Amino acid sequence: MANKQRAIRPPSKTSIKNRNAAVKAKPAASEAGDLGDWRQATLARMRTLIIEADPEMIEERKWRKPSNGMVGVPVWSHNGIVCTGETYKAVVKLTFAQGASIPDPSRLFNSSLEGNMRRAIDIHEGEKVDARAFRALVKAAVARNGRAAKKR
Repeated sequence: MANKQRAIRPPSKTSIKNRNAAVKAKPAASEAGDLGDWRQATLARMRTLIIEADPEMIEERKWRKPSNGMVGVPVWSHNGIVCTGETYKAVVKLTFAQGASIPDPSRLFNSSLEGNMRRAIDIHEGEKVDARAFRALVKAAVARNGRAAKKR
C-alpha cells in the first residue's frame, strides 16, 4: 500500500486577532438548526446579556461537527475565550473558560464545579438568570482575561 500524504488545511484566520471585528448581527442561536424552542430563545437572551456586558466582545462559531448539526458552538471572546454556549436536550450550558478564577458572589455557577479551570451555568427550561449578576460575571471574566493578556 502506497504511503499517501493528506493535504493539511492552513489555519483559518479568526476574528480574535482582529480587535475591530464586528459581532454577528443575528443571534448565534438562530444558526443552531431547527431548535426553535426555549433553548434557542434562552441562548439568544444570554447572547444579548453578554454583548451588553461587553460591547467589544467577539462572537465566533467553532467546533462544527455532526453532533451539533455542523453549525458549531458559539464562542465569545475578549483577550481570550470568555465563554461558550451549548444547547442540550434538557439545558442550555454556558461554560466560562476561566470560571474557577472568577468571583461569583451571586452563585450563578451551578455546573462543572469540581475542576480547576472551567465553571458553567446550566439553564433549564423556564429558569431565569439574574441579568445583572450575569453581566457582572461576564465583566469579571473579561477583566480576568485582560490581566492574563498583560502577563504574556
